[in-house]
Amino acid sequence: MQQQIHTLQKQFDSELTKVSHIADLEAIRLKYLGKKGAIQDLMKALRDVQGDERATVGKWINDLKTHVTSITDSLHTSLVEREAAVRLSQEDIDVTLPGRVRHVGCRHIVTKILDEMLDILMGMGFSVQYGPDIDSDYYNFEALNFAPDHPARDMQDTFYVGEDMLLRTHTSNIQARVMEASKPPIRIAAPGKAYRNETITARSHVFFHQVEVFYVDKGVNFADCQATMKDFLSKLFHSKVETRFRPSYFPFVEPGMEVDINCINCNGKGCSLCKHTGWLEIAGAGMVHPAVLKNGDIDPEIYSGFAWGMGVERLILLKHGVKDIRLFTENDMRFLRQFAPL
Repeated sequence: MQQQIHTLQKQFDSELTKVSHIADLEAIRLKYLGKKGAIQDLMKALRDVQGDERATVGKWINDLKTHVTSITDSLHTSLVEREAAVRLSQEDIDVTLPGRVRHVGCRHIVTKILDEMLDILMGMGFSVQYGPDIDSDYYNFEALNFAPDHPARDMQDTFYVGEDMLLRTHTSNIQARVMEASKPPIRIAAPGKAYRNETITARSHVFFHQVEVFYVDKGVNFADCQATMKDFLSKLFHSKVETRFRPSYFPFVEPGMEVDINCINCNGKGCSLCKHTGWLEIAGAGMVHPAVLKNGDIDPEIYSGFAWGMGVERLILLKHGVKDIRLFTENDMRFLRQFAPL
């Protein structure tokens, strides 16, 4: 039995010298280590060995198995590396080079905050409605109680694209359309772009994003308007927000007010963003003017309502401490990547 094992080892060593490919090595491995291989036959023959010699013969067989296994494993590693090197030398692309970094895309910060605002308002019972960016003078001005000689109608403030067509100056142009199509109760949020012929500064731009909130029903009062806005702001900023309501005039509301919130950039101490007042204006609001309700064929003796328009970019200035509104439209990836998810 010893001679048979010795002969088998010499045969294995001889055949191994002729191996040049992994396939050849695999064939030899199966020949000696497979379930029907030569070493398995020796293990079966071990049953016929006398009891005193069985331990010795078993050790010889195990030594042979260890010898075959270690050599085949070592040679397999060597052949894999050699064949990989040959393939690399024949390829035009070096697969060992680092891959190109692909940046994960994400929503623009304006879109992200706009979606967050709409989610909050829908949770408060408002439905989302969209108005046209290019609209008539009637829906943008006349139906909203703007006088024929109102300064906002002048070319200095409005972009006209035709004799009676213009780029809307606010998303309030949805109000008359909604009242014409439905009857109270009306509770909508209208997002979109607005366009105004203004000087571009750190606080204002020729176009910006706005969300119009419009609510008409029986018994709606001024306290409802203030409470709704405070609730919305606390949910948007995830904390109680200090607000300030100042009387103001807008043709489509009476009474009207401007809404300020404490400047988060300077904590109300005063900075260039808030013009050193500690406050930043974010919205115009008020009770819907009776004339606007009449233009929408709604009786102001029965129904009342409130409306407010809020600038999205202004909120981002506060929410994220951005100091210049122009950054949102410059497509500077260094700025935009700051709002990408980690």
